[in-house]
Amino acid sequence: MLGTKRDPRTFEVACTVEVENTFESLHAHVRFDGGVTVNPGDEVIVHGKPIEVPYGEAQSFRRQATVKRAGPIERLWTRATGDFEFMELCEFSFSEERL
Repeated sequence: MLGTKRDPRTFEVACTVEVENTFESLHAHVRFDGGVTVNPGDEVIVHGKPIEVPYGEAQSFRRQATVKRAGPIERLWTRATGDFEFMELCEFSFSEERL
């Protein structure tokens, strides 16, 4: 863009999106080219049309992604609060069982 300075923490990278929609597994994984890894607090946007995989299939798609690296404060905050947010995802149940 004219007159704007590009954020040095933001870059484009090619990636492969692997999606499985089966009875055994429902998941999506993104694998970045060139050994790029994401760290706590980083943001990733995968570009392209929405992916739809019919039930019973697994497919791979080539896409372009934008990665924005977190700054030191964002990274520290994500690490500090991440455990608390993870606990919200956990489901605990207690049952009384007598032998």
